[in-house]
Amino acid sequence: MQRLWKDRKVSLQMVLILPFVLQIFGAVGLVGYLSFKNGQKAVKDLADQLIDKASQQVDSHLDSYLALPVQLVQMNVDAIAQGEVDLNDPIASGRYFWRQAKAFPSLTYIGIARPDGAESGAGRWVKGIDLQLYENQPQSKASDYAADSQGNRAALLQQYEYQPLESTWYQAATVTKKLAWGDIEVIENQDIEFTAAGKALQSQADALDGSISQYVAAGATAPIYDSQQNLLAVMNIDLTLTGISDFLRSFQVSPAGQVFIIERDGMLIGSSSPYPVLFGADETLKRVSSFDSSDPLIQTVSRAMRQQFGNFQTIQSAQDLAVQLNGQWQFVQVTPWRDAHGLDWLVVVTLPESDFMGQINANRRTTILLCFGALAVSSLMGLFTARRIAQPVLRLSQASEAVASGNLDQTVEQSGIQELNVLSNAFNHMAGQLRSSFTELEQSKQELEDRVEDRTAELKNTLAELQRTQTQVVQSEKMSSLGQLVAGVAHEINNPVNFIHGNLRHVQEYSQSILSFIQLYQQHSPNPSPEIQEAAEEIDLEFLQQDLPKMLASMQFGTERIRQIVLSLRNFSRMDESEFKAVDIHEGIDSTLLILQHRLKARPTRPEIEIVKDYVTLPLVECYAGMLNQVFMNILANAIDAIDEKHEAGTHEAKNCQNQIQISTLAVEPNSVKISIRDSGTGIPEAVKNRIFDPFFTTKVLGKGTGMGMSISYQIITEKHSGKIECFSTLGVGTEFVLQIPLQQI
Repeated sequence: MQRLWKDRKVSLQMVLILPFVLQIFGAVGLVGYLSFKNGQKAVKDLADQLIDKASQQVDSHLDSYLALPVQLVQMNVDAIAQGEVDLNDPIASGRYFWRQAKAFPSLTYIGIARPDGAESGAGRWVKGIDLQLYENQPQSKASDYAADSQGNRAALLQQYEYQPLESTWYQAATVTKKLAWGDIEVIENQDIEFTAAGKALQSQADALDGSISQYVAAGATAPIYDSQQNLLAVMNIDLTLTGISDFLRSFQVSPAGQVFIIERDGMLIGSSSPYPVLFGADETLKRVSSFDSSDPLIQTVSRAMRQQFGNFQTIQSAQDLAVQLNGQWQFVQVTPWRDAHGLDWLVVVTLPESDFMGQINANRRTTILLCFGALAVSSLMGLFTARRIAQPVLRLSQASEAVASGNLDQTVEQSGIQELNVLSNAFNHMAGQLRSSFTELEQSKQELEDRVEDRTAELKNTLAELQRTQTQVVQSEKMSSLGQLVAGVAHEINNPVNFIHGNLRHVQEYSQSILSFIQLYQQHSPNPSPEIQEAAEEIDLEFLQQDLPKMLASMQFGTERIRQIVLSLRNFSRMDESEFKAVDIHEGIDSTLLILQHRLKARPTRPEIEIVKDYVTLPLVECYAGMLNQVFMNILANAIDAIDEKHEAGTHEAKNCQNQIQISTLAVEPNSVKISIRDSGTGIPEAVKNRIFDPFFTTKVLGKGTGMGMSISYQIITEKHSGKIECFSTLGVGTEFVLQIPLQQI
């Protein structure tokens, strides 16, 4: 008791909590301090890396964006020099330039100007019109035309005065005598005269206001000379610079970083700022200087650059500087960008220090919060450690109560106290024995239930198999009876038909002899007695002489047709072929089609069904001929039903579709044949296509199908002939069954 009392002088929770608090607080504080110092040092390095990467990406975009006009100018100069573009045909050349302008939406104008003042081109400069054609002939006004989808002139939009020989781009090209960029300029509104067609298009487009569209563009020009160095024309391609600002706005250096591009005189080319690079003054648009920009960041950085570098022409390599705006430092890098044809710009990338210091400050706050969190966690862990002494006894008591209430799935965890561990092990052993006993009893019960369920499932499967077998037997007996009936009828018909067919030849010979005799008699006795003359007229002897051979020939054709039908019935029934036998597949298909001939004929609800055969020469196939004919009968009958259903539905597709059943055969290497039967019927929905070979499943309405035809066909092909049958169907288009069977059965 005295020892226990002395121990209570110092709280156990305090003894356990204090070491955790001191250790965690010291470790987290040291890590936070080091992280803060390293973060400050890494800010500058990270800013430089981001700025370098941003400058490289902007340079790469400018290289690709501004290379297009130069490449097109060179390509067109070569095409004109080689005679691929006729400068004297403004319509053809305008259509040629229209195709190029359509392929590249960033181009605002592409065309040529000849020394006599004639022009032709295409582009985008009229508001509300995507692409238009342009022509300017000497002593005439410049004309803009709307174009159709092929680049042909559709309607005259407007006319206005314009002298290309007085333009700066034309004069600069004749002076430099090489491919070069012209000055960046703002395309101003011009006085125009809309035609009636132009006014009609104006009323259809909200943006069409009767003026040429205003935009900032850079033009690439090049003179074109003939072999004697005579000037033929000047090629000019204008590229809108709006895409540069669009790219810079979509390109994010940092959350508050910006990029802008200026000329050496400080005029803005583009920027990621939402402020425009144009401003209105006296109802006109002018370019904005970076020193007068509405964006305070661009204005401040530009003035700082002028103060540090003086003239922008002195900047020949990447330069770094720091600018302070609203109490925050900005990291700035100025990088020159040039191309081989006269463009010389400066790319300026700015990153505020706050984008990085904010992260460091947040880390510092996080460190402080982690210190307090660690203090709280360590206190809780000390409290938890102190309570662990009482927890094993409490768990043992709760587990005993649970076992007493019938919950045997109880296990007491080990603790750090040896005496309590012995009691816990004894309890766990007792609970394990109880669980084993109850588990064995439960397993015995479950095994008995599983046996009952297995026997029940076997009985259900046996019953289902018995029903299917019974149905198949009935179906087979029906087909067998039908085959016997067909074979018997064919046999009974065959005898009298053969008798008639055999005697018809003799009747033809006899009748021909009698007719020859009558003709001979008429030749030698042209004036018979009145009684003979009267009898000849009464029986119409002349008509009998003409019609009797025709009638006998018709009877000969009819008996031959009956013999073919009888032969087809015998081939279909195959009653004399119960075992495997090598047969002609085509003969079985044709026999089946002959039996179904009455169903193929035209009906009031549909036209005649056309049979399209694509047979190839096949070897004899070893098979059960009667069973295989039954498969052909099932598939062809279903195909006819599908076409009938499509016409009964009365859809527009059914009225316009071709009623066809296509049958094709193919020899498949190494030793099998393939039969394809395709119809133009209703098709089978994808949801039920996989069930068509299941017993008792049918897509037909109640009373029209038993659901066993395709199931039996599947068994005949796969089990009886070791082949395979596949179904391909598209709803509303038709269904195709593909059968493949080996030439010889093993």
